[in-house]
Amino acid sequence: VQLQASGGGLVQAGDSLRLSCAASGGTFSNFRMAWFRQAPGKEREFVATISRSTRYSDSVEGRFTTSRDDAKSTVWLQMNNLKPEDTAVYYCAARNRFRVGSYISQDDYDYWGQGTLVTVSS
Repeated sequence: VQLQASGGGLVQAGDSLRLSCAASGGTFSNFRMAWFRQAPGKEREFVATISRSTRYSDSVEGRFTTSRDDAKSTVWLQMNNLKPEDTAVYYCAARNRFRVGSYISQDDYDYWGQGTLVTVSS
């Protein structure tokens, strides 16, 4: 399974950005997809996940929305009202959706994209 993330860039605070993650290989509909991010000097952290439902971290709840199209093997992360603290490299990740485990732990994901940089200026 290969994941290709795209859509990052430099934006101003309050702007919106949409990230995409295209998957190839495997059966996409069987994957739980997730977004993580890693800010400079910080550990990678959970942002959002989608399987048959969605979950978000408290820091992005109400501002970010993740969605998927299984026919296109693609997942998106719509980011609204961006803040400087959202600056990070964003990664998409995947695992079998039937796998038991914490959906917020990066250790429970098997496949990772290369990351796309989002920079939010104040």
